[in-house]
Amino acid sequence: MGSSPLMSLGVKAMQANFAALQATGHNIANANVAGYSRQNVVLATAQGQFSGAGFFGKGVDVQSVVRTHSEFLTREAASAASLASMDAARLTHLKRIETVFKPGEMGLGYAATDFINAMVDLTSRPEDAATRAVVLARADDLAARFTAAGQQLDAVQAGLDADLRASVAEVNSLARSIAAANQRIASLKGLGQPANDLLDERDRLLAQLSEKVQVTRIEADDGTVGVFIGGGQRLVLGAQADQLVLTADPSDPMRASIALGEGASLRTLDPAALGGGEISGLLRAQNEDLVDARNLIGRFAAALGGAVNEQQMRGITLRPPLGSVTGGPMFTVGAPLALPNAFNARDAGGVPIASVGLTVTDPAALQASDYALQADPANPGAFLLERLSDGVVRSIASGDVVDGVRIDVNNFQGGDRFLLQPVGRAANGFAALLGDPRDVAAASPLIGQVAAGNTGTVSVANLLVNAAPLPASGATARITFTDDAGNYSWDLIDSGGGLLASGGGTWSPGQTIPPAGSDINGFALTLAGVPRSGDVVSVQPTPASAMASNNGNAVSLLALRDARLAGGMTVDEAWGQAMADIAVRVQSTASASEISTAVAQQTEQARSAVSGVNLDEEAARLIQFQQSYQAAAKVLQVAQSLFDTLLQATNR
Repeated sequence: MGSSPLMSLGVKAMQANFAALQATGHNIANANVAGYSRQNVVLATAQGQFSGAGFFGKGVDVQSVVRTHSEFLTREAASAASLASMDAARLTHLKRIETVFKPGEMGLGYAATDFINAMVDLTSRPEDAATRAVVLARADDLAARFTAAGQQLDAVQAGLDADLRASVAEVNSLARSIAAANQRIASLKGLGQPANDLLDERDRLLAQLSEKVQVTRIEADDGTVGVFIGGGQRLVLGAQADQLVLTADPSDPMRASIALGEGASLRTLDPAALGGGEISGLLRAQNEDLVDARNLIGRFAAALGGAVNEQQMRGITLRPPLGSVTGGPMFTVGAPLALPNAFNARDAGGVPIASVGLTVTDPAALQASDYALQADPANPGAFLLERLSDGVVRSIASGDVVDGVRIDVNNFQGGDRFLLQPVGRAANGFAALLGDPRDVAAASPLIGQVAAGNTGTVSVANLLVNAAPLPASGATARITFTDDAGNYSWDLIDSGGGLLASGGGTWSPGQTIPPAGSDINGFALTLAGVPRSGDVVSVQPTPASAMASNNGNAVSLLALRDARLAGGMTVDEAWGQAMADIAVRVQSTASASEISTAVAQQTEQARSAVSGVNLDEEAARLIQFQQSYQAAAKVLQVAQSLFDTLLQATNR
């Protein structure tokens, strides 16, 4: 009996310390493995044995090997990493979008100003073919810049599609791996001991998944974990993993959307419900930043192109016969689009039953925004139109004009929805149309003259033609002042001397004839000086002999440089505002990315401080357990010595 309890104590002590050494060595080996949780051996004192002299201890038992793990910190680290990944992904593509909004000579604003400034020489030498050729060259350069900008934004969309496709593939791979880890963990659950390394592996997979899409995790009694995304949509449940699918957006087939495959069906996920993660950041860049960038450039293109075309068509070209050929459009602009939702009612051939027509009526009133159109449930026959840039909703009828666009709705079905893009593709379809310098309409169809016998100092300061074609082509307007106070009468006389119309008014310095809101023959006449009673000013067709040297319409084209063309802004102001909008987005997103990255690093450090391996601590424990092991071995040595002494005493 003598030494056997002592030997048992020594053996148990050696086993316990060997197990501790093994766990410490495992920790040291995995110190640099991401997501590894430090493991510790759990020891418990063995129940003592009663004797008449009291209870004698029976050593120590190894109960388990557990990992040092904080579920709360692990979730917080994954959540913070998800937000950081979202901001970083969005920032990457915002910087690509920013390269389209170039300042200086490489920017669209410079090309637009350069084109309009070419009219300076045209006003001085309207008959010069070389000067006209310069105008067309500047027009070609402007069109090329707009087309390149549209193509660059298309390239950004292609990059977003590629990144989304790669992210979706990685999410699906991680989901399958998590499901496989669930299955292995559940199969080991019955052994009564935690599968530490498998649990670490699953947490590591969940952390990687959180960087792609924000997840909610719920643990089950069998040790498996359910993974949910998009506001409660199941991705992993037990050993089953569903798959994400990249599909076309139902509202705009040019954009990508994310759907969750559930058997043979697909459920489109709301981007706003995805929370954080790289996929959410990519979708925000696509659905918000890229859309706004297209609309900013599109409004600039549509407003500038529309204003130039309107003024060009009010002028007269040098095409023979001189004086009779009005100008044609100088540019073509990408047409507005009305996109039916993929779930709209369709006929037997799959063609949408309803259609929406968009017509730009006032380029200067266009807004840099898309619009959502649906039926108005409170007003049968009417429609709700939401401006997506600011959320303004209004009820409209078919044929109404909103923000410079006429909206015509046909065969609308109750649940139909349309996405309206008045300017979204304007830059992509922007092109110069004129190739012959003679087609530049520098001449005005009308000229203003004062009678030789006038007694006052009145003169023609400016004559702006604001209608094409003129209401009465070939007619002459004769304006006669009836007193010294500015009262006048006017007659509109056709080419044969017949009276077409007459009227009168009162002129004051700074006011046009006719005043704003009225018309005589599609012109606005600005006078200088002081008229006297009996003074006559006439507005008549430009003679063919003076057509080549007339610069009336070139002056009006040059005036577009300072005109309010887009949203109440000039050309320079509109481009500056567009660049500022994108720059602010980049700066704010960069700031958000820096903050979220710092938070993610802090939460990971907090998690690592609890669960990570500190090599200095492990080295100290290694020495501690080594000494304990050696002490246990000494106990065995003493027990062996006692046993040998007993044997020798017995053999005598």
